[in-house]
Amino acid sequence: MTDPNSPEQSGLDADWASAMAEQAESAPAVEDDPWAAAFAEQASAAPAAPNVKSAGESVFKPLDKSAGGGSMRDLEMIMDIPVKLTVELGRTRITIKQLLELAQGSVIELEGLAGEPMDILINGYLIAQGEVVVVDDKYGIRITEIITPSERVQKLNR
Repeated sequence: MTDPNSPEQSGLDADWASAMAEQAESAPAVEDDPWAAAFAEQASAAPAAPNVKSAGESVFKPLDKSAGGGSMRDLEMIMDIPVKLTVELGRTRITIKQLLELAQGSVIELEGLAGEPMDILINGYLIAQGEVVVVDDKYGIRITEIITPSERVQKLNR
C-alpha cells in the first residue's frame, strides 16, 4: 500500500490535478459544438406544418359500404389464391423406436375405424368429411358433410 503522506503520492496527486485543470481549459465550449449548432439550426429552420394532410386520403380510396357490387368484385380477387387440400385417413402416435423399426410391408394401426368418414382439411383446418371413392383406377373423395364453424371448434379439441 502507498502512504498518502509520502512525497511521491503528493507529486502524483499534483500531476493529476494539473492534468485535469489543463483538460478543462482545452475542452471546447458548448458554443463550439457543431452538433449543438446543427440541432439549433434545424429547430429554428423547421417551419410549423400548416394543413398537414394524411397521404391515405389521396392514395387510398375510401371504403363505401353503400357500394352494391363491391363484395362480388372482392371475391373475384381471391379466386385464384391456391390452398392446400388434405384428406386425413387417420392418426396414431408411435415411439421413435417403433419408427426406426418400420420397414417395407410394415402395417401401422390408425385410430380411425374402417368405414368412418375421413377429414378434409384446407390449409390445416377441418372443413368437411367424406368417403373414399375409386373412379377409373384413381382415388377420390366424396364430400358427405360440411363442417359448421361451431363443429370445427369442437373438433379442434379432440
